[in-house]
Amino acid sequence: MSRPIVLSNGNLFIGIAPDLDIRDLTYPRVGFLNHLSGARIRLGIWVNGHFNWMSGSGWTRRLAYRPNTLVSDTTITHSSLGIQIRISEAVTHHENIFIRRLTLHNQTDTEQEVRLFLASDFHIAETDIGDTAFYNPFLDAVIHYKRDAYFLLTGNTESDGIYQYATGIKGFQGAEGVWRDAENGVLSMNPIAQGSVDSVFSLRMKIGARRSSVANIWLCAGHNLTEVSRLHDLVVKTGVEELLRDTERYWATWSAVESETIQQLPEPIPELFRRSLLIIRALIDNHGAVIAAIDSDIMETARAHYAYMWPRDGALVTSVLDRLGYQDITRRFFRFCRDILPTDRAAFFHKYSADGSLGASWHPWTVDGWAEIPFQQDSTALVLWALWKHYNRYRDLEFVESLYDSFIRPCGEFILSYRYPDTGLPQPSYDVWEERRGILAFTCGSLYGALIACARFADIFGETSARSYLEAADQLRNGCAAHLWDEPSARFARRIECRPDNTMIKDTTIDSSLYALFAYGAFSPDDPRIVSTMRQVVSRLWVQTEVGGLARYENDYYFRRSDDIAKIPGNPWFICTLWAAQYHLRRACNRKDLLTPMELILWAAKHATESGIFPEQLDPYTGNPLSVSPLTWSHAEFVNAVLDYLDCLTRIEAVD
Repeated sequence: MSRPIVLSNGNLFIGIAPDLDIRDLTYPRVGFLNHLSGARIRLGIWVNGHFNWMSGSGWTRRLAYRPNTLVSDTTITHSSLGIQIRISEAVTHHENIFIRRLTLHNQTDTEQEVRLFLASDFHIAETDIGDTAFYNPFLDAVIHYKRDAYFLLTGNTESDGIYQYATGIKGFQGAEGVWRDAENGVLSMNPIAQGSVDSVFSLRMKIGARRSSVANIWLCAGHNLTEVSRLHDLVVKTGVEELLRDTERYWATWSAVESETIQQLPEPIPELFRRSLLIIRALIDNHGAVIAAIDSDIMETARAHYAYMWPRDGALVTSVLDRLGYQDITRRFFRFCRDILPTDRAAFFHKYSADGSLGASWHPWTVDGWAEIPFQQDSTALVLWALWKHYNRYRDLEFVESLYDSFIRPCGEFILSYRYPDTGLPQPSYDVWEERRGILAFTCGSLYGALIACARFADIFGETSARSYLEAADQLRNGCAAHLWDEPSARFARRIECRPDNTMIKDTTIDSSLYALFAYGAFSPDDPRIVSTMRQVVSRLWVQTEVGGLARYENDYYFRRSDDIAKIPGNPWFICTLWAAQYHLRRACNRKDLLTPMELILWAAKHATESGIFPEQLDPYTGNPLSVSPLTWSHAEFVNAVLDYLDCLTRIEAVD
């Protein structure tokens, strides 16, 4: 599962697989809706009577980006066909247009006739029912549409437009689709089809011996025929090459935020720092939703996906962007959170679609026979914590004032109400990994940060509740010390399990999420209890293979590759490994203390894909990506760790 190339402008998202097939296309919002839904748009080539899909065998492929941009730079070669192709792709930053420029080089000593094929298998609005595909002779383009979603596809060579086309039925009554027609190099010219349909068109050129030729392909997304026609005219008038240059300039400027100090860090950290910023931006919808991942291969394990906004992920990602000055993006996120907040109870649900609707969930609405609304309290807490970080940087009083009565106060009041009065600990909710319910160390840590944030906001707006928040924060910390600390194991428990008979049992499983107890201010990273806890986290969760990296927790089942728990407690996760780096940086006092966190940052850099992508986790034996790739949260923690390293270095240099 991997998308080595992701391209986006915040409205139109394109995800390209290692075999060059487009596997994800979401519009009009990033992550919503996926108009391929596991299907594909594929490229094929016919050379002097020999056909090959570019996702097929015989190709060597190198997928990459142009430096510091969201423009691809891919090279593929097929020695038997005698063809090398360099591909540049982008979603233009200002219009909903995907452009693809192919430079084909004939590596043989004879002229070759070449035909390129683009085969499109849309499932518009995530279903193949009621689609239409037709050839439009006025635009020389194939158009797929249903209701208010239109996709125009076409292309040209240096001398001509579409050579042949076909539309047809696929996916029922034995019909595979017209993409099969391409494999003999000749298309049927059927001009229209409805229902479950696909399409294919071809471009033709002759390339002299040892010569090159250029072909362009583009896709325009819009809500009606007029809109995609306008975008098509823009491509024809401006030219694909100029649109690529313009998009490249834009993203190179947008991502140019690093200091000279970053450039002094070991390679490839500086490059991956900017690459991570660009990947993060590609996965943020322009209306504010921070999407976790768009990699439909995950649907092979369940008919579900990661193309949602988890408020937890969004808060952590936007807190990183705020450190770098991207306040327009983060403001949209906070407004989005305000708008999706339930009115009857100020706590977020599990996850949300980019349009603000409730996302799919596995959290039950009954617990031990009792009705209960499921939620993760850390999600609400982290948004409050991140919002204070935002205000503390920008001092945009009018903005936070617009959120105070509708978001900050109700969330804070809910946090105060949803506690055990005797201990100050929160009542049960689901954990950061969304797997188990109880009183959770990660939740407690994030709630401490939220309570301090609410106290500061209340103080700004002259609210007497500021004192209540501070008292609750102190009580929460004391409750953690009294009830989560486990003396026999000399570490904090990750959870207190609340059982039906009202007994409470400590869950002392070693879990990387114990990081939250110091990360949001509840305890000092130098507190002996934190030191003892984190020492065990790092030593016991380190994967004992050549791959290395830190697992989520002991005996992690998710995508498990080994039952040798002592050696492989779980698969290595980028997030957890980078949390360990951040812990060491919080305690660093001199240059020697920077060695271990730098090793962990370099571990992450070493295991990025060739195109600079961080997945969720890795196979502990091969180092190959597991689960979704890229994961927005992984990229955010990499940027966070690098920024923490630079801050720590500056502090140490000032003392020296």
